[in-house]
Amino acid sequence: MTRVREESIKLGTRPGILKGLTVTGGVITSAGVILAATFLVLGVLPLVFLREIGFAVAIGVLLDTFIIRSTLVPALAYDIGKKIWWPSKLAKSPE
Repeated sequence: MTRVREESIKLGTRPGILKGLTVTGGVITSAGVILAATFLVLGVLPLVFLREIGFAVAIGVLLDTFIIRSTLVPALAYDIGKKIWWPSKLAKSPE
């Protein structure tokens, strides 16, 4: 959201959200996939509870990466518009 905020100052809120998402989307997705793969490595351990924890956390990270951070948060921010930055001076600036 920091990159989106930087772009929103230059372009306006809604174009800034779109620009910020296109610029940071690959980085967010890559980091999420790497983190999920790291937790899936726990699945090769002989302890059952570590396998379960690793699998559950990996699924949670993938859901967060692909649904929450890549889809839900930008969509809500786009719908809310400039009020997403409240309380801030940026929320009071004209669009």
